Amino acid sequence: MKTLADVDTYLRIPGFQVRENLRFYDVREDPFRVYGVFYEGDRFRRLPEAVALATSANVHYLHANTTGGRVRFVTDSPYVAIHVEMGNIDRMPHFSMTGMNGLDMYADDRYFGTFVPPADLEDGFENILEFPDGKLRQITIHMPLYTDVKVLKVGLQETAKVLPHAPYAYEKPVVVYGNSITQGACASRPGNSYPNMLSRKLDVDHVNLGFSGSAKGEPQLAQYIAQLPMQAFVMDYDGNARDREQLQATHEPFFKIIREKHPDLPVIFMTATNQARFFRDKELECRRDVIRATYENALAAGDKNVYFIDGAKIYEGWEDATVEGCHANDLGFRLQADAVGVVLERILKG
Repeated sequence: MKTLADVDTYLRIPGFQVRENLRFYDVREDPFRVYGVFYEGDRFRRLPEAVALATSANVHYLHANTTGGRVRFVTDSPYVAIHVEMGNIDRMPHFSMTGMNGLDMYADDRYFGTFVPPADLEDGFENILEFPDGKLRQITIHMPLYTDVKVLKVGLQETAKVLPHAPYAYEKPVVVYGNSITQGACASRPGNSYPNMLSRKLDVDHVNLGFSGSAKGEPQLAQYIAQLPMQAFVMDYDGNARDREQLQATHEPFFKIIREKHPDLPVIFMTATNQARFFRDKELECRRDVIRATYENALAAGDKNVYFIDGAKIYEGWEDATVEGCHANDLGFRLQADAVGVVLERILKG
């Protein structure tokens, strides 16, 4: 039966081809470095399972999605392959397979290609990307945004050099807490979520604690985040609060838990974008006022390390920044990265 890939060969995704001199490495071993996630039990996670369970069933469902997870190394291999074993695989009609379940590769800080999962993905896959030569390159692989990863191996030419990647310019991470857009919905591929964009642009490590539909400002999460070493903290969970009242009951207390442990930490408050279709404009304004109040109360108390970003202004002039009137597409993520990046760069550079 003829398919679109038969009609247009440029749409074909090559399958994995075994190389005779291919060697697979577990990314948890030296000289590979894993950022944004850690290994616990049988998979990579963004926060300890016990913390996720204590927070909510939904956070537990999402906490091992590997958004923000990165593997970094240096090699002169003429190709890079991956072997990935997965769990908790989802599919959505408005979210690409490459975004939810694919992996991206950047070489020398430039996008090189995506390890595309098969359409019939069940529990993992293998794929390979080839370079035109054996030049020494700095590699960053971004893990999937909405899938658990149990095993990740990188395949290289057996005789190739494998060296550690240069460290980030800012080793302490920027921690981002928020909703589905923070987690990465609906980027076309992992490298295009706005926290990943910021990490590459500013050469800073980050931890993505976006929980799709499930960021409710729970104190359990605030207490966990407060224990983390951080370069800066971004609060971006406006869209997941049930209503203005719930946001008001949680937002400032959440911030104060963080501030108590980190009295000098730069904290960025961000409100929902003006494309959030689930709220009337008036509701968005009310919620924005709640977040602005947290910011202004901190200023009034003498806090000099708080910043406010009005999300309603991020998409101004752009009507094509979402996939369905709510969740960001790649343009939306670029606009968010630019908006947060201006503030974050000023913070990092002092």
